[in-house]
Amino acid sequence: MNTAASATSTATQEALADNWLQWAAENRLRGCTPESMVDTMAAAGLDRALCAQAVAMLETDPVYRAALRHQQLLRKLESVVANQQKLWEMRPGYGQVEKRAGVSRDELLDRYVCGSRPLVLTDIAADWPAMQRWSPADLKARFGHLDIEIQAERNADPRYEENKLKHRHMARLADFVDRVLAGGPTNDYYMTANNEALRRPEFAPLLADIGTLPSICDRAELPRLSSFWFGPAGTNTPLHHDTIMLFHTQVVGRKRWRFISPLESPKLYNFNNVFSPIDIDRPDLARYPLFSQVKVLEVVAEPGDTVFLPLGWWHQVTSLDVSLSFSYSNLAVPNHYSFANPDIHDW
Repeated sequence: MNTAASATSTATQEALADNWLQWAAENRLRGCTPESMVDTMAAAGLDRALCAQAVAMLETDPVYRAALRHQQLLRKLESVVANQQKLWEMRPGYGQVEKRAGVSRDELLDRYVCGSRPLVLTDIAADWPAMQRWSPADLKARFGHLDIEIQAERNADPRYEENKLKHRHMARLADFVDRVLAGGPTNDYYMTANNEALRRPEFAPLLADIGTLPSICDRAELPRLSSFWFGPAGTNTPLHHDTIMLFHTQVVGRKRWRFISPLESPKLYNFNNVFSPIDIDRPDLARYPLFSQVKVLEVVAEPGDTVFLPLGWWHQVTSLDVSLSFSYSNLAVPNHYSFANPDIHDW
């Protein structure tokens, strides 16, 4: 870059705030046209000529050109993932979540764990005392005097799950049971896996109500790696992926599970940690157009059904009724994995 051009570039950069320069680079990398970007910047009150100059100078900016090189590497990875997803969709029955009984340990491990397929096991909980005993009334009678942690005031925060620590509240379990039964369908309060109740000796009788586990589970690890869920119809766990595999047994009520392959991650706008901003029920395709290309798998878990969540699969879960469920991640196979999660909060 010659001296005059360098001086012009410096003057332009000084005239535009850093956040606008970053915005311009990010949106050009996304494939936005220079014209549309200049229109947006001008509509925000910036000088049109200055904006046009800043956008034009991106093409010769060495930092931007370095970003373009890294983008090529990312695009290659995305193409590999997209092609693998096409092969997965060629599997017989890919669009359906299977509901099965009598799955052997070898098949569970090969076809579903290593084969990365969601599954509903219909026979695992057949001998569980919980299936006959658990109910809101039972919780109130046995444990109503105990305090539990819930999430509350979720409706006021579109990112309630990302901000779950801000929504922690303590409640007496008897009062929470009454609230759930009287309040009707809502997403405003929920006793989620974060409550850690099963680590407390007072709740040990709940673990005694759990019978047969899937053949790849380690019974000894159940107290440490299990969670209890209780809430009204209408609770919604937003679209996200876990960093482990787990089983989730539905004891009372029904839940609708929607699954998306981890190979679809580039189309889910995963800017923050393990979360997607997309609501499968009301997707904003103007803002998130790539989601229109995503294949969503759906299944309703009935009482007695056990959902297997494979590694990295995106899922959004909605309670259709007042719900009691039990999840556990005590697999006797490797179940500790690392993900390079993003930390972008202002995209």
